[in-house]
Amino acid sequence: MKIVVYAISKNESKFVSRWVDSMKEADDIIVLDTGSTDDTVEKLKKRGVKVYEHIFNPWRFDEARNASLEKVPLDTDICVCTDLDEVFVPGWRVLLEEAWSRSHPTRARYEYHWKLDENDHPVVSFLLDKIHERNHYKWVHPVHEVLECDEEERFMEVPITLKHYPDANKSRSSYLPLLEMSVKEDPDDDRNLHYLGREYMFYQKWDQSIEVLHKHLACPKATWKDERAASERFLARDYYAKGYLEEAEFWYKRAIEEAPYLREAYVELGSFYEIINRYDLAYPILKEALNIKEKSKSYIIEEFAWNDSFYDLLSLSAFYTEHYKEAVEYIKKAIELNPKEARYQKNLELMVPYSKEV
Repeated sequence: MKIVVYAISKNESKFVSRWVDSMKEADDIIVLDTGSTDDTVEKLKKRGVKVYEHIFNPWRFDEARNASLEKVPLDTDICVCTDLDEVFVPGWRVLLEEAWSRSHPTRARYEYHWKLDENDHPVVSFLLDKIHERNHYKWVHPVHEVLECDEEERFMEVPITLKHYPDANKSRSSYLPLLEMSVKEDPDDDRNLHYLGREYMFYQKWDQSIEVLHKHLACPKATWKDERAASERFLARDYYAKGYLEEAEFWYKRAIEEAPYLREAYVELGSFYEIINRYDLAYPILKEALNIKEKSKSYIIEEFAWNDSFYDLLSLSAFYTEHYKEAVEYIKKAIELNPKEARYQKNLELMVPYSKEV
């Protein structure tokens, strides 16, 4: 079985050695460089990677991905698309080949650790699906590009893991204009509307974000409840930023109704209530969040709903509603998850005497 890794690159010299070490389990590695001014190309060639060069003007991720895919030989059985800041857990090729031989899919899903902590433990993980057969696939959309297939797909989940170690200094300034272009090209694409609304929110363009997120929710294709709930949470953030507290509360509640199995909206609503000093409302909603034990396997997952900050919120809401023993229990959990936060220890010292009086 022939397995080929393909990628695009630009000024990624510091990632080359680690990436090639991870990808060398494949039969071949192909990279399309899109204009590096450092020694990325030289390093890749020295490691035996087949490197092609092309500058795209204007820049689009989908065109670059498609151009790199075109360099993959037609007799390839499995195409593996990765970026140079990503690394597979060793042994991935055998697991992929065995699973592919059993199921004969057209595309594979696998665990993607998008964010890791200082100990290399996953903080944000979800399923990715950039492994596919050679024919019938192309990349679409200028940014947040996805694979599109011209025939019926057969998916398979493979027990391999890809880890992401991004360059914190890399700019994402091109994302907003590319997303605007993407929505202009296909105004009925629900995914692009969601991403554009989110991007406007990131840039604090509240009114534009509100307009686009409402369009996403009204889009007939917008049927995925997880993503709809995320848009509703982002609307709540927009309205809160504009000072419209009733609207913010409304949209947080809508997000919970939309996807009651996701913890994120409960936590955001609980945080909202704490900000406006309604701990009596925060406590029960955060307790509901605690009952949700399973993280989503999609990119919708939010770190704040699962880390120490969640237990900090729980502790404060419990304390101010006189559930003192619970407050101590939750702040201890926050300390366990983040022992470097000095405020947590101070809160514990404050809360313990109250818990002993109960």
